Amino acid sequence: MKFRSITLLLIAEVAAMSLWFVSAAVLPEMLREAALSPFRQAALSSGVQAGFVIGALVAAILGLADRFDPRRVFAASAIGAGLINAVLLVAVPGSALAIAARVVTGALLAGVYPVGMKIAVGWGEADRGFLVGALVGALTLGSASPHLIALAGGSDWRLTVAIASAASIAAGLLGLMISLGPHHSIAARFNPKVITTAWTNRRVRLAYAGYLGHMWELYAMWAWVAAATAVSYGATWPRSDAEWFSKLTAFIAIGAGGLACAYAGKVADRIGKAEVTIIAMALSGTSAIAAAVTFGGPVWLTFVIVVIWGIAIIPDSAQFSALVADASPPDQAGSLLTLQTALGFALTFATVQITPVLAAAFGWPTVLAALSLGPALGIAAMARLRTMTER
Repeated sequence: MKFRSITLLLIAEVAAMSLWFVSAAVLPEMLREAALSPFRQAALSSGVQAGFVIGALVAAILGLADRFDPRRVFAASAIGAGLINAVLLVAVPGSALAIAARVVTGALLAGVYPVGMKIAVGWGEADRGFLVGALVGALTLGSASPHLIALAGGSDWRLTVAIASAASIAAGLLGLMISLGPHHSIAARFNPKVITTAWTNRRVRLAYAGYLGHMWELYAMWAWVAAATAVSYGATWPRSDAEWFSKLTAFIAIGAGGLACAYAGKVADRIGKAEVTIIAMALSGTSAIAAAVTFGGPVWLTFVIVVIWGIAIIPDSAQFSALVADASPPDQAGSLLTLQTALGFALTFATVQITPVLAAAFGWPTVLAALSLGPALGIAAMARLRTMTER
């Protein structure tokens, strides 16, 4: 029963999260149909980030996953997100309607990822690190999948949107077939008092700082890696070839990171959660700088660096949540995790939105190098947290 339920959950998570970066995956084709400003290009992706923050806070405050069966919340959210995403098929690319649809899609996905995590941890205690890591891996593979779908869809970007929407609807139906585990429990609703705890509890504060450094880099890289590598490859390759290979690069880089998540959870149980975050951020920050230095150079070199970056950028994600849970008062853990997620995705709204604007003004190499600032600050915070836990 456990294997069946977790397998179905992971498949459903991959399918539903394919909606997250579908607009970024088809952006070159959209631009050939309609002239979009860098601001509107970014808004198609950053709108999902903003919607997710709103949806997560509303769901937590109302306690939706506690008042109702989480499987039904998951199913309704995934099906709703698929239907709303389909608005892109009829809306003018980059229009206010299209951007609004992306915001609503993000809000509905807040009923997929966090709720899916709650279902997963209900199936284990000793192996929760692995279960959470596997779920983050599924989220990552789902985020990568639009680039693969776009490769199959060719120049018809609406086919990619339609497939992603259908996949999310199918994910919702799969969600109804999942069973709840023996450790399923009720999570606390959001408690506004945790804002004080988040500042006064030094361990929580440092875990938040590390997480924000991680999020500074993560979604900006995921959202724009295809666009950046297309420009880099275009320095030596024809435009059509560069765009095609950039999509493949994005899928492989993001997807490879997803495969590393479950393994990272097991490693964290052996050597420590803070140690895993430090190693991952050191590798990802270095990769960001290397991608900037070699930008426009040999395609094979850029490809290798970006894939390494993709592998390193995500496996630490689940460990930040685990560190916050470890450092939190038991009666505030759920709310502190909610606040952590809200702050992190609010930051990504800004980074995803501003990245292409800065790239247009200063060039991609400068922007890629700037992404390394987040991991650098995150490492500093986690090094201090590690010192505290060793005392």
